[in-house]
Amino acid sequence: MTSSVVEPVVQGHGRPAEGRAGASDVAGVLILGGCAVWALIAAMGRPARPEGVLLAVLAVAAGYACGRMAGSLLPVTSTAAAGLAGLALACTSPHGITGHEGPGAAQLTLATGAVCCAAWAAPHVLRPALWLLAAAVTLTAVVGGSTAGAAASGAVLLCSLAAARPRRLPALAACALIAAVAVGGTWAVAKGAVPGGLPSALRAQLTEHRVRLWQDAARIGETDWVRGVGPDRFGELSSAAARPDGLEAKPHSAPLQQAVGQGLPGVALLGAAFGWLLHALWRSPRPTPVVLTAAATLTALAVESCLGNALSFSEITAGAGLLAGLATASRLDDGPGTLP
Repeated sequence: MTSSVVEPVVQGHGRPAEGRAGASDVAGVLILGGCAVWALIAAMGRPARPEGVLLAVLAVAAGYACGRMAGSLLPVTSTAAAGLAGLALACTSPHGITGHEGPGAAQLTLATGAVCCAAWAAPHVLRPALWLLAAAVTLTAVVGGSTAGAAASGAVLLCSLAAARPRRLPALAACALIAAVAVGGTWAVAKGAVPGGLPSALRAQLTEHRVRLWQDAARIGETDWVRGVGPDRFGELSSAAARPDGLEAKPHSAPLQQAVGQGLPGVALLGAAFGWLLHALWRSPRPTPVVLTAAATLTALAVESCLGNALSFSEITAGAGLLAGLATASRLDDGPGTLP
């Protein structure tokens, strides 16, 4: 016996009918296409490098498509396998789990979310094992010393355990609000506009170097609000990003990186991409606990991307697309007019 419950679809009451779900896919194509086109426009006539943005867009699209296909065929197995793959990538990453410049924390967050989604989609007899696996992923972050990974994975696990009660739309709206607050808080720190100043404990967690990177990003972004200075040029223009080891310099914040390289339209497109994922989850035919677990995971990733350079790694953007695809896939045995 599976955990799915067949419910009638009521137009205009929380979850739309299956026939309207295609609008979300069309919106996704337009938004991702807009991200790619605007990156090229922002790079036009400058020594900029839009390839990173184009690769990220391709990774999200490929991951989402693979998730939709895998989720329609093997919703439990494919989701659990995605979680195990994320855990393996985090543990074997050359950047390590704790590195501020690596994708380890974000990989553990995605792994926890995928395993939790698998638990909600699985038969009751398999759920305890999957919950234990999700707890083990979180414990890996704790033992590995990844503060961000442990906090994000723990938050995803707790949200998933409570995901059977909340209604879908208010919960997704709360996710959007949390992401917006994270973006606003990052910008306030970068502009020195935090009321009363940034607490010393929080400043120590962020590190002085990261705060200086954010301040440089805010200053550089103000030079051209429309097109920015061009993708991937932050390292050339930031004094805080000068590195003797020659490693690629980033602002350590996805919204600020977009503002620097692509201006306000780039920031708006990044926000639109996140909004599209939440919208796709709202329209998803999967059970609400699966949807809300995926939404909590993507929101945790959004917060991490505001505080670090997680979205600079293609495995993270592909993983985010994969999780969203798995959580929005329609089972092949679903009949019209029903929700699993």
